[in-house]
Amino acid sequence: MLLFYEFVEVPKTILTEGMVIAVVGYTIVFAALVVLYFTFFQISKLINMQLKFKLRRQGKLNETVEEENLSIPGEVAAAISMALYISCQLHDEESNVLTIKKVSRTYSPWSSKIYGLRNLNR
Repeated sequence: MLLFYEFVEVPKTILTEGMVIAVVGYTIVFAALVVLYFTFFQISKLINMQLKFKLRRQGKLNETVEEENLSIPGEVAAAISMALYISCQLHDEESNVLTIKKVSRTYSPWSSKIYGLRNLNR
């Protein structure tokens, strides 16, 4: 006895094509993540090399200084990012509202309408 639906046979070709598409998709995503990982890893090395070169050129870095002294520990980076996040969240939403007060002044040539009109010779 079937309740409200019928079983439909799915051809094996559709199942195999679906499996191939899934495997290829997962492989592409995984390969892209691996490429991004190595790219970011190499970028950090390049930035450290540029920093060392700049410090050597300025005379602030000797050959005896270790590489660990140039890097920022993870705890320090986390503390800085948390402080920046909290400082941005402390302000009210109304702080972005500008209040423009009209100041009444006496005559100013900048606001004179007479200079804005064109005098045509007749």
